[in-house]
Amino acid sequence: MTEVTKEQVLAELKRIAAPDGRGNIVSAGLVTDIVINEGQVMFALNVDPQHLKTMEQLQVFVQKAIAALPGVKKATVALTAERAPTREVGPKVSSTQTLKNGVPGVKHLIAVASGKGGVGKSTTAINLALALKSLGLRVGVLDADVYGPSMPKLFGLHGKPEASDATGKRMKPMQRFGVEVASIGFLVDEDTPMIWRGPMVMSALTQLLREVAWSEMDVMVIDMPPGTGDAQLTLAQQTPLSGAVIVSTPQDLALIDARKGINMFKKVNVPLLGIIENMSYFICDKCNKRHEIFGHGGAKAEAARLGVPFLGEVPLDLKLRERSDSGEPIVATEPDSPHTLNYQNMARQVWASLEGGALTKPAPNIVFEN
Repeated sequence: MTEVTKEQVLAELKRIAAPDGRGNIVSAGLVTDIVINEGQVMFALNVDPQHLKTMEQLQVFVQKAIAALPGVKKATVALTAERAPTREVGPKVSSTQTLKNGVPGVKHLIAVASGKGGVGKSTTAINLALALKSLGLRVGVLDADVYGPSMPKLFGLHGKPEASDATGKRMKPMQRFGVEVASIGFLVDEDTPMIWRGPMVMSALTQLLREVAWSEMDVMVIDMPPGTGDAQLTLAQQTPLSGAVIVSTPQDLALIDARKGINMFKKVNVPLLGIIENMSYFICDKCNKRHEIFGHGGAKAEAARLGVPFLGEVPLDLKLRERSDSGEPIVATEPDSPHTLNYQNMARQVWASLEGGALTKPAPNIVFEN
């Protein structure tokens, strides 16, 4: 079947009258951000916030019209409203697709976030998830970093997800090391840029959360996009997160951005499960001396200042980086390594915060050597 083109979609949309009767929904400027990928068509309808509820019928009609086009496997239409500035902190995106009821069968949703990119958030997220799995918990991972999905590479997973039933409306999560994984990276080519605005990002995340056939699980770890923009704030507002883990490097510049992430979660009443200091120090394999390349202890001091739990330090280590790049994360492939014990200690603290002490054991004495 030949894939539908953007021109064909626009031609069909131009046949649909605008709500005020003046022209069509395209000429009226209601259609934004058309994205087509392997027969899946996604776009947003920009509507007056005062008429958002009444526009739901138009949304359904438009979605059915596009879904009926030859070459369309699925159509997703989000409603978004431009709002005048208010006293609320941050941008707000309105959508009929909300996640306030959570994901069926998932007990806890936790976010792993950072104030900026490049601090090792995704590597931390996958190893924390695998550490939770090693404690006997049922774990899944959602790659919510739509602009830079890392989980396919970090898990060493390739290919496209399969449909979970004959209707093709839901897909099976990918799986490795006993952990279920969903990522936009499974649906688009690695080199394809994701030029999406907030409404399209939330539409994609909603599908990954609600239209994936997740198994029942104790914890779903969400690898958040870096920063505190529209997608991060909306996900934090619309998803019933049990808590968030903040990842930062020790230097002041990273900590400034980490504070923004912490404050964002506080403003939307998401509990802070703790801060992790990544790339905390480096042990030279020749001189065996410890070098604090980015400074040291900044995240621990910040955690103490803010009254947030400090979960621990992760050193800058060649083996940890090599394992991540090769899709063989260290917690899964070297279960007795100091790194694994370190992540397991963090996982115990996270689970203790979620469940009031369950699985808590005395932390092992962790020594990193070369």
